[in-house]
Amino acid sequence: MARQCSRTGCSERAAVTLTYQYSHAQVWLDALSAERDPHAYDLCDRHADRLTAPQGWQVRDRRQVETAATPMYHAVAV
Repeated sequence: MARQCSRTGCSERAAVTLTYQYSHAQVWLDALSAERDPHAYDLCDRHADRLTAPQGWQVRDRRQVETAATPMYHAVAV
């Protein structure tokens, strides 16, 4: 069974796993984990792409981005 986005009121299929570390003021977006983690949030692509973090926090988007030649990772600073 497919997991749904953790955002209240959203019924989209989850595609991304969000984790964070409060002490380092960092948020990580990764490809959807194989199993649900009670300490993480599953998000749909729309909510993951629109994610903002509190001032002073960094968002690291570690989802793999496919390019024509080679795969690479990208980071989003907030």
